[in-house]
Amino acid sequence: MATVRLAPSILSADLGRLAEEIARVEQGGADLIHVDVMDGQYVPNLTFGAGLIAAARRATQLPLDVHLMVEGPERYLEPFADAGAAIFTFHPDATRHVQRHLARARELGMRAGLALNPASPLEWVEPALDDLDLLLLMTVNPGFGGQRYIPASTAKIRRARQMLAQSGRDIWLEVDGGITPGTIAEAFHAGADTFVAGSAVLGTADPAASLRALRQRCAATV
Repeated sequence: MATVRLAPSILSADLGRLAEEIARVEQGGADLIHVDVMDGQYVPNLTFGAGLIAAARRATQLPLDVHLMVEGPERYLEPFADAGAAIFTFHPDATRHVQRHLARARELGMRAGLALNPASPLEWVEPALDDLDLLLLMTVNPGFGGQRYIPASTAKIRRARQMLAQSGRDIWLEVDGGITPGTIAEAFHAGADTFVAGSAVLGTADPAASLRALRQRCAATV
C-alpha cells in the first residue's frame, strides 16, 4: 500500500490530560502529532503557542507537525524550532516573503510546508516547490474542528498530486479537515498521503481503534 501517515490533532484533545492523550495516540499507531496554531486574526479562533509545543515535545518522540494559521508566521520560526517543532507549515497569503521563510525553516532543522485554504489556488505554491517539503490542503475552512469535508476538495487533491509529481521532489501531500473513516479513502485515492484527524481520533472513546479504522479504509482503496 502507498504511504499513509496519520496525524491526530491535539485541537480535539483534553488539554488537562495532554501527555496522556498524546500517549494514547502514539501507542495506537499515530505517525505525527498535529498542532494547530491560531492567532484570532488569520482565523477566528485562538489556540496554542510555543509553550504547548514544548509540552507536547516532552510527552512524545513523534514528530510535531505544526500548522500556523497566523498573520506573520515568520515571527514564530525560531521559537517553534526551539520548542521542538519538526514541521513548520504556514499560509502563503499570511506573509510576504514565502521562499525566505521556507528556507529559514529548513535552516532551523524543520520540514517546510505551505497550507492552502479551500478557495486558495494551487498556483500560489508553484514558485516555491523547490523549497517545499509538505503541501497541506485544508478540506474545510480553517478555524474550528469538527467540520465536514468539502467534497470539491477531492479534485484539488488530485491536481495537487499531479503538480507535486511533476516537480520530481518528494513532497508530502497532507489534508486537514473532516477526515473520518467515511472520507479518508476518497482523499487517499486522490493522492493524499498524510492525514490530520481531530475529532475522528481524539474525540472517540478508543483512539487506537479509530486510527486502525482510518488506515484500513486507505488499504481498502488499493
